[in-house]
Amino acid sequence: MRTPAVYLAEEIMPYLRGKLAEILYRGGFKQAEIADYLGVTQAMVSKYLAGKYKKPPTELAGRIDGIAEEVGKFIIYGGSKEDAVVLVSRRLVELFQSGFLCKFYSEYAGISEEACRTIYSVQRHRGEVLEKLAVALRTLLELRGFGELIPEVRTNFAYALPSPMGPEDVAAVPGRITIAKGKPYALPPEFGASRFTSGILVEVGKLRPEIRSVINLRYGEDVENALKRAGFEYVRVRTGGMSEEEAVKVIASVFGSGLYDAVVDEGGHGVEPLVYIFGRDPFEVVDKLRKLVRALENEKAK
Repeated sequence: MRTPAVYLAEEIMPYLRGKLAEILYRGGFKQAEIADYLGVTQAMVSKYLAGKYKKPPTELAGRIDGIAEEVGKFIIYGGSKEDAVVLVSRRLVELFQSGFLCKFYSEYAGISEEACRTIYSVQRHRGEVLEKLAVALRTLLELRGFGELIPEVRTNFAYALPSPMGPEDVAAVPGRITIAKGKPYALPPEFGASRFTSGILVEVGKLRPEIRSVINLRYGEDVENALKRAGFEYVRVRTGGMSEEEAVKVIASVFGSGLYDAVVDEGGHGVEPLVYIFGRDPFEVVDKLRKLVRALENEKAK
């Protein structure tokens, strides 16, 4: 069975290693050093430098040459072997995800290009969701004033795949965003890391598929005034005394009557009041949070 992994090992990697060997050798690396980076014997490096490796079709060779140049420069400028492996792996996966490599793999494996694309379509969407949320999260953690908006139950920040079916289709922050040594702190996002916040996005997605990201913040009179000053469209609900499942549905149900920037949950007995900021993606949520922070600062300056 000729899987993508077998194709890469048999058809792509020998050529890529050969090109990398040439680039590193020109860069002043000794054969033993090249062998260590490539994970092969010194004798194999000698063969690579002699041009004894299989060459792929011209169009594909051009793409692999580009990867070899990028990775070669990375290594020459001090990149670690571990990071070089990650970089190569990402670039090869990207060739599959873009569909470019499927044309060549389908001929090798005797399957259709469409079948090849389906192998990587879900992984591509998941990778994009995690990457965007991670970038937005880093920006959020550096946003001045954000720490003051983290509630007692802590904050979560989530981003869903298109048409999420359950928490496994929503990326969020494991353990939530908290305060550590006086600063907001968070672990890298993961799929399935939040049940409640993810549940909200799953339910909202049934009503407004374009809304795929949300963050929860503390509630207070100052925050509500800032919502008004920022010009946010928001509605109020009260989930005190409800089960988690009921609360999720009540918060999400407001989107049946329109699009909103935020939902204020008044909470209730044993339930902390919270504000949920929604957006099409995590970058839009962060932009709204910036507006909210500025409005809060203006409120304080009065």
